[in-house]
Amino acid sequence: MEGSRIPRLVPALALVLISFAFLQIRASDVIFYDSFDEPFVGRWVVSVKDDYTGEWKHSKSEGHDDYGLLVSEKARKYAIVKELDEIVSLKDGTIALQYEVRLQNGLECGGAYLKYLRPQDAGWKVKEFDNDSPYTIMFGPDKCGSTNKVHFIFKHKNPKTGEYVEHHLKFPPSVPYDKLSHVYTAVLKPDNELRILIDGEEKKKANFLSAEDFEPPLIPPKTIPDPDDKKPEDWDEQEKIPDPDAVKPDDWDEDAPMEIVDEDAVKPEGWLDDEPEEIDDPEATKPEDWDDEEDGEWEAPKIDNPKCELAPGCGEWKRPMKRNPAYKGKWHAPLIDNPNYKGIWKPQEIPNPDYFELERPQFDPIAAIGIEIWTMQDGILFDNILIASDEKVAETYRETTWKPKFEVEKEKQEEEDKDSDSPGLSAVHKKAFDVLYMIADVPFLDPYKPKILDLIEKAEKQPNITIGVLVSIVVIILTLFFKILFGGKKPAVNVPEPRSEAAPETSDGPGSGGDKEDEDEDEDEKEETAAAPRRRSIRREA
Repeated sequence: MEGSRIPRLVPALALVLISFAFLQIRASDVIFYDSFDEPFVGRWVVSVKDDYTGEWKHSKSEGHDDYGLLVSEKARKYAIVKELDEIVSLKDGTIALQYEVRLQNGLECGGAYLKYLRPQDAGWKVKEFDNDSPYTIMFGPDKCGSTNKVHFIFKHKNPKTGEYVEHHLKFPPSVPYDKLSHVYTAVLKPDNELRILIDGEEKKKANFLSAEDFEPPLIPPKTIPDPDDKKPEDWDEQEKIPDPDAVKPDDWDEDAPMEIVDEDAVKPEGWLDDEPEEIDDPEATKPEDWDDEEDGEWEAPKIDNPKCELAPGCGEWKRPMKRNPAYKGKWHAPLIDNPNYKGIWKPQEIPNPDYFELERPQFDPIAAIGIEIWTMQDGILFDNILIASDEKVAETYRETTWKPKFEVEKEKQEEEDKDSDSPGLSAVHKKAFDVLYMIADVPFLDPYKPKILDLIEKAEKQPNITIGVLVSIVVIILTLFFKILFGGKKPAVNVPEPRSEAAPETSDGPGSGGDKEDEDEDEDEKEETAAAPRRRSIRREA
């Protein structure tokens, strides 16, 4: 009897501990919080714009009694917004932006980020929220094709020009690859420091004033190239020139071929001169529905001649070619230093009329929180959206709202991996992928990041090729290392976009646009496939 009471006490004890933790939080530290325990209707406003046809639902997280805001349909645009009771200033003190996302069906192509909107122009209606509604900060996961990042973008007004400029965090962290709940935190400090945390672990630290951390940098350059400066007509940029005094040697034969017949070669013993390399397949038969008038005269497909497998070769023997020792190729005069060389011309620098200095960013305040995304996946669940003036508050919420769910999900996932007969991701594989994603986030590998992420995603779907992926990434790193060490131009990394669906290409800025060209190519391929004639037989050319 006593033993049966213990399990009943566990939930109650957990509730007491959670309540105690929340008592430590001052009400003034929590600027905004929505747990979505209650339906969102009446608090959040769904956009009435025609583009946004996706249906938002108040739904439980899979395996929990905890509710969230759910993206319920595939291949739809979604927009929903919540106006804050009070405008939030970002100019003084610490601000922590935090929310949870669970990608219950994964994320192949789509966004799961929030937009923290600045006060809108007069006449703006909350129900007309869309991708053109100006924001101060955009923060959260975005993944499609070679894009795999946790965005942090802020818009800042240039005090000289009055224009807003969009500044993107360089080398942002990657999106976790699993289907578990994850919590994203951005901490803005009064000393211009930005910290990005995923599940409470710091993934990125940056400084708002540093040109190394944001593109374009918040502070414009002091000088710019003079747009009116022109290169002089007699400016010579050619560092080397052919030696005008050089003369081609008398014994230089430009007409000599690169290869010549090897006259010393001897036909191998046992060579079958009279046997062809391929013969008609003796087991092939003419199809019953073959029409000679329509399809032409039927010919049996070719197969390798089995007699040639044991012989050194078949057919007419010819002497092989060898490199011509007399070959020198086209003669060119050797290069010498150009006496008129002046270097690569650059326009002169002039003071930048848009230059300004700031001790810290002059962020516009936050007046609303919006979710405006285009995604090819359903099952995206948003939960526990928080704005706080103390990062310890964000930590407390993580420990009490996110971590218990995550631990349950993680344990369940590990059990499913053990019980599954399919080649799922083992704990070792998962640790390997964690390391690979960390490698992909290394700044000096940024030119190769799309290729690395593409390799990682392939390995996630086929765990048996993980070792091959590791080798490929090592090759990429070594290639880059040798290029840095010995010089040379870095090659462009071309990563083909997945085309399993006519998916949108998620942009780095507000809103997402579809790739019309890819869709047209898909349609062309479908038409070509439908129009292709039926293949009667396989015939190999001799």
